[in-house]
Amino acid sequence: MSTAYKAAGVDVEAGYEAVKLMKKHVNKTFTEGVLSGLGGFGGLFELPAGMKQPVLVSGTDGVGTKLRLAFIMDKHDTIGQDCVAMCANDIACSGAKPLFFLDYLAVGKNVPGRIAEIVKGVADGCLMAGAALIGGETAEMPGFYEPEEYDLAGFCVGAVDKEKIVDGTKTKAGDILVGISSSGVHSNGYSLVRKIFNLDVPEAKERLMQVPGGLEKSLGETLLTPTKIYVKSLLSVIEKFGINAVSHITGGGFYENIPRMLPEGLTAYVDKDSFDKPAIFQLMQETANLTERDLYNTFNMGIGLVVAVDKEKADAVVSHLKTMGETAYIIGEVKEGSEGVVLN
Repeated sequence: MSTAYKAAGVDVEAGYEAVKLMKKHVNKTFTEGVLSGLGGFGGLFELPAGMKQPVLVSGTDGVGTKLRLAFIMDKHDTIGQDCVAMCANDIACSGAKPLFFLDYLAVGKNVPGRIAEIVKGVADGCLMAGAALIGGETAEMPGFYEPEEYDLAGFCVGAVDKEKIVDGTKTKAGDILVGISSSGVHSNGYSLVRKIFNLDVPEAKERLMQVPGGLEKSLGETLLTPTKIYVKSLLSVIEKFGINAVSHITGGGFYENIPRMLPEGLTAYVDKDSFDKPAIFQLMQETANLTERDLYNTFNMGIGLVVAVDKEKADAVVSHLKTMGETAYIIGEVKEGSEGVVLN
């Protein structure tokens, strides 16, 4: 053990202990394609058999400033699910099945128990997405992050048969938009969330422990609710019915994400009254006097995923999603036009 390195703020022994604690969480995610264990210099994964022309689909993302709430609440066991969700949901929009995931965790101080909690959340998310957690990196960076701070990012790779790629090219006027409910704010817009509730102050934890009117849980619990992972539900719909396009409603809300799934010349018309909105969004609107544009251009407003399907399939798709435990709604229609998205 290097005493000089430890004196500089990097505890290698704590790193070994963190790896030991996280192994049980990592190992439970291993799927048939995993060819390597934790601790190697690279994660090995065998491509699944049965695809005519397998195409790899990749995505990377982080959790963003939602992490600040985890620091304040000292709650670290679900934030990893957010990281997986932001990557796995994205690649599933192409029809890809997630194969494996890697995470990158940078910490101010290596606290093995806390690292194990974070990785547990990542592993839980991987199980929900059907992806193996085949590797990662934990970097102790004293002087760069405060001892209680960390950053978490991830990288997901999946595969889809080339002839089954969902890319929006089949979308047409008359398609119906099916929205699948979110679990809340998910992992976007937290810089605005923190400003709305004034959470960058010493008394932030006290505010997060309160239960404002309209909420069933404390503000902190509500805001830390992890991002829903839609992979298995979405891939089931694709397999059973076929879909024309998908949009993951992340940063930029409805206005930026829904147009991304549409070819030129088409516009998504969304009925804002067709779906339930979690109470947290109304609380934020009332607290900060936000405009409707602010809300729908920042948050998911209760819809985490939008799918465009043939009109005759729409009701069956909604029913199927409900059998999978999702809350789904018919929220609009695709029409000719160049507005991208219109909210009525």
